[in-house]
Order: sequence, then C-alpha cells, then structure tokens
Amino acid sequence: MMTPHRFLGLGPNGFHRVAYGEWGKSDNPRVCLCVHGLTRNGRDFDELARALEQDWRVVCPDVVGRGDSDWLADPVGYGYPQYLNDMSALIARIGSARIDFVGTSMGGLIGMMLAAQPNSPIRRLVINDVGPFIPKAGLERISSYVGQDPRFADMTEAEAAFRRTATTFGLRTDDEWRRFVERSVRPASDGKLALAYDPAIARAFNQAIKDIDLWKVWDKIACPVLVLRGADSDLLLKETTEEMKSRGPGATVVEFQGCGHAPALMSTDQVSVVRDWLKG
Repeated sequence: MMTPHRFLGLGPNGFHRVAYGEWGKSDNPRVCLCVHGLTRNGRDFDELARALEQDWRVVCPDVVGRGDSDWLADPVGYGYPQYLNDMSALIARIGSARIDFVGTSMGGLIGMMLAAQPNSPIRRLVINDVGPFIPKAGLERISSYVGQDPRFADMTEAEAAFRRTATTFGLRTDDEWRRFVERSVRPASDGKLALAYDPAIARAFNQAIKDIDLWKVWDKIACPVLVLRGADSDLLLKETTEEMKSRGPGATVVEFQGCGHAPALMSTDQVSVVRDWLKG
C-alpha cells in the first residue's frame, strides 16, 4: 500500500515541494528508488512497487513539475541539475547508505548521472529504454507532443487520445490503458481533465534536440546495470545496447517485444524481470 509524502527541494528561485509515494516498511534498510520519464510521474511504478514492497522499501517521486509536485515559477529550472539536486535530497531523507535505482527514460538518465558520481550510494541500477547515446530523431518525436496542453471532457475522451499518442508504451489490455490514463491526467480549473505535468517542461527539453552523447558518464559507472529495451525503440538503439554490454560497467540487456519507447513496466513479465534481477 502506498503512503504519500512530500519534502522541500531547493532551486535558484526558492523552495519547491516534491511529492513521493512510499511502499513497504518505512524502516526497511533495503530501498529501491524509482524515477519516471519526462512527462510521467511516480504512479507509473505502482505495479513494480507492489511486487517489491515485501522485500524493499520502494520510493517513487514525482519529479518537480510532474504529478503532485510543485511547478517551478521559472521553467528554465526544468533540467538535470535541479533533478539531481532533488534526488540527492530525497536519498538523504531516505537515510539508507545503499539503494537500488530504477529509472525510465529521463529517470534512467538521472540514475546514470547519480551512479557515475564518486561514492555513489547506488548498489544496482535498472535503466528502462535509455542509454548513453540518444539519437536526435527520437528526441524530435517526443518534442512533437511534449508541452501541448489539451483538455479532455472525461476519461473516455482522454483514453481515446492516449491510445493514439502513447502506442509505443506497448500497453496490452483495456485495464492497462485505463490505469495508464488515470495516472496521466489531473482535474483542470475549467472542470475538464488536463495532463498531469507542467507544459513548460518543454522549453528546456526543446532547446536540446540533437544527438546526445553520454558515454563519458557511462564509463564512470561501477555498479551492476540492467538495461531494458523496447524492441521497437527509437530512443535506445540496438547498437547502443550492444556497446553498453562491452564498455563501462557492462550491462545485462533484456528486450521486450511489442513495444517501443518505453516499456510501461505494468505487465507481470516485465515486472518479474526487474524484481528477479534486483534480487539476484
């Protein structure tokens, strides 16, 4: 069962509240921190957290500007320096000397950057459909929709829209789609439904549309790494995963058929891969 919490993060323009959900026993020293993708939020890990909570204390934050966390007054702050500061504050709040880390897309990059630091607390790292090389074409596809601010009359209309725009997540059943959409929207002031993130996150993202090379970060990581890839992904290329196996920390790579960027980690087979590897 999930318990909601908040803490204060600090940025150039003052403090902001960062929301997170916690699963499992609060005194369990075995901690798994799960961080979501660019336009998502911590509820994406509900299924994984339920599978882990008997053995781990699972912490799933909403990165600032998403979910129940505050929106920044100045959208220039939506970037990795702020995200890393906030995750460092959350790790300090958790209080465990060693943690496991699961990150999807943007969350995976946050995990890579944290794991590459000297004296990193990350024991095992799972990165979901992202790596040290990100092609411009994949970022351009994301930029085509991030930052839009649509309104939906009800959940039925919202689900119809997501079924058109979120096909790459590989959702398989009507129930998965319903849960995915419920986590993706929030009540708007006009009585309709809006997306559950600040559209202004697009400003910083769209300024960095180019091939991204983070191999120097990858090569500094020392902990074991599991890489998950959607077989049709345009953000994590097959050749990138092959190179990830042979340099830096090396990596165990698991590919999921029937999805692109990024596997939703809602189905039992995907959740089991992560759970079993973390236990190992």
